[in-house]
Amino acid sequence: MTTATQPRGRARTADHPVATRSERLRRATRWWPALLLVVLFTAPYSALPLPGLLDGPIGSPGNLQLLALCLVFGALATGYDLLLGRTGLLSFGHALYFAAGTYVTNTVMLEAGLPFAASALLGLLTGVALSALLGAVGLRASGIGFSMVTLAFAQAGSILVQRDPGGVTGGEEGRAAPADRLPASLVGIEHTANLYWIALAYLVLVLAVVQWTVRSPIGRVWEGIKENERRVEVLGLRPYGFKLAAFVLAGTLAALGGIVYLLLTGGATPQTTTSDFTLSLLVMVVLGGSGTRWGPLVGGVLYTWADHRLGDLAGSGAVAGLPSVLRVPLSQPLFLLGALFVAVIYLLPGGVARLPARLRAARAPHAAADHEEVPQP
Repeated sequence: MTTATQPRGRARTADHPVATRSERLRRATRWWPALLLVVLFTAPYSALPLPGLLDGPIGSPGNLQLLALCLVFGALATGYDLLLGRTGLLSFGHALYFAAGTYVTNTVMLEAGLPFAASALLGLLTGVALSALLGAVGLRASGIGFSMVTLAFAQAGSILVQRDPGGVTGGEEGRAAPADRLPASLVGIEHTANLYWIALAYLVLVLAVVQWTVRSPIGRVWEGIKENERRVEVLGLRPYGFKLAAFVLAGTLAALGGIVYLLLTGGATPQTTTSDFTLSLLVMVVLGGSGTRWGPLVGGVLYTWADHRLGDLAGSGAVAGLPSVLRVPLSQPLFLLGALFVAVIYLLPGGVARLPARLRAARAPHAAADHEEVPQP
């Protein structure tokens, strides 16, 4: 019996250091979100340059503006993933609620003369009411029918904005926000850091709300609806109400993001009302990893950064000096962005967020082979 039990004892002894190292690694990386938050919070004070990623020091107004937009769209993609990745609802009209927050807030300040705080509250409430009303109608359909209904609503909103009824939307040019109605601490290039911190606060809020709801009982029902809606019905639950809750929550977070976007850009533009805007959110989510904790955030940041930086690359002298067969496609930012998206999807199925798991899976066979080569006494 002693001879028979020795191999198992050796196996446990051999596996113990591996388990210990893995546990130490998990403990060391447990607090990385808090450390990253500290780094992001102190970014306006940093003079560190990031060649190739940013022009000049991190804390310059132009870079803070870009970083703030990355944070806003990372948060927006995270909220949109409540529908796509958590509940299995493919909406093509999410831009409508983002635009509601932007346009209603701006229009109320311009036309009614209310201060920013009151206007922002009305913009947020409009986003909540609009998502509840249109969600209640759209969720009567399912599958591709639901997607087409949300697309129709979004297109109607976009046409309404561009037709400029009563001159309140500004048509194709949009309308600038009134500086005298905004807080003085949020106006001017010298206050870019304050806008950046507002964008960071919005991101933290969205992440907290999404994680709390996903881990709650309603989040587990969302997961069940995504996997098998009929099974949820068999359990005695009504999927419609749970789907509507996800739809309204995602729309509310989008409307809040529209208000933050209004502060960052200083105005409301019709580009945020189009279905192309929602498709960009879809690309962000797929790029980062749908249904994952950090994937939509990573996808939103990466897409927004690439959208701005690749535009600079397309207009650079390096591209202008290339032969026409290369210069023509490379001078189009959308071509570069599309090529990047295709490359990531092809090389990283499941999104960027799946990369660490893939690396661990690739190392596992090598680690197992090393442990099998344990010297025998």
